[in-house]
Amino acid sequence: MTELIFFINQVVIAGAVLGCIYALGAVGITLVFGILRFAHFAHSELMTSGAFFAFLLASAFAAWGIVTPIPTGFVVLPIAMVISAILALGIDKGFYAPLRKRGARPVTLLIASIGVTLMVQGLIRLFFGAGSYSFFETEAKDVFRIDLSMLGSTRPLVITEPQLLMIIVTAISVIALHLFLTRSRLGKAMRAMADNADLAQVSGINTALVVRVTWIIAGALGCMAGTMLALDVTLKPDLAFNIIIPIFAAAIVGGLGQAYGAIAGGLLIGFAESLAVFNWTMVLRPLNAILPDWLQLPATLALVPTEYKLTVAFVILVVTLLVRPTGIFKGASS
Repeated sequence: MTELIFFINQVVIAGAVLGCIYALGAVGITLVFGILRFAHFAHSELMTSGAFFAFLLASAFAAWGIVTPIPTGFVVLPIAMVISAILALGIDKGFYAPLRKRGARPVTLLIASIGVTLMVQGLIRLFFGAGSYSFFETEAKDVFRIDLSMLGSTRPLVITEPQLLMIIVTAISVIALHLFLTRSRLGKAMRAMADNADLAQVSGINTALVVRVTWIIAGALGCMAGTMLALDVTLKPDLAFNIIIPIFAAAIVGGLGQAYGAIAGGLLIGFAESLAVFNWTMVLRPLNAILPDWLQLPATLALVPTEYKLTVAFVILVVTLLVRPTGIFKGASS
């Protein structure tokens, strides 16, 4: 039982948290691709800037002496999401919309998004420097340790308050997104435009409004994902830039243009990375009693070292492109 609890702490909880972050980030990328047909590499900077917006608001709350029952980062998250949505609309209006009016190809928009990535990251470094920040400099991070000794385990089940809130907030966001896409008129218009933009426009759908709403959702979810990542680790200028490849892998594995596929792909990549870096010796250690001396398990038995965790996303991405280019939910061909 002790080994099982260790597995849950290191793989199930860690994989769920990482999967939630990847899923929310991938939804923004796949919505932009589904509506505008280009890979938005600057989505990582929407995540990072959103996290910095939330950090500034949380710092302001601390300076004003406002005490909240849950981590302040979650309290200010709705405000930060609104600011990030406005930033996403501004980026589209200032950079991508003029290119679309000129009939720019998707590859041109992709290259422009790389330029936006460098520009936004440079601005973040200009104002905040290259150092790291923490949401918990002025407040403590609560850690829940659930005693399971009655089940024969010597280890408690450990989860932090931010991790628990991340899972809950992600579940609520996924349900809200599902209801929006399936029940609202605007959500159905987004799905119709993702399937066939020309037909949607001929049918009378306000495609300009759909594009604006797409950026609003992408910016808001990007802010949510970035803030949750910063709450789990530390906030720095390249916070989300380092994980943009796994997020893109999640979107492609799930099926480009498919919101549900992005969620599934994000969770898949998250759990796969956690399983790959897990030290399996901790679980398989009882086998040493029956194994001969020359076949004893090593002290560390992981599929990949922790520093090479990102290779897991690459492997899954390559296999998906070779076996099922359209992804799990049959999105646009990759």
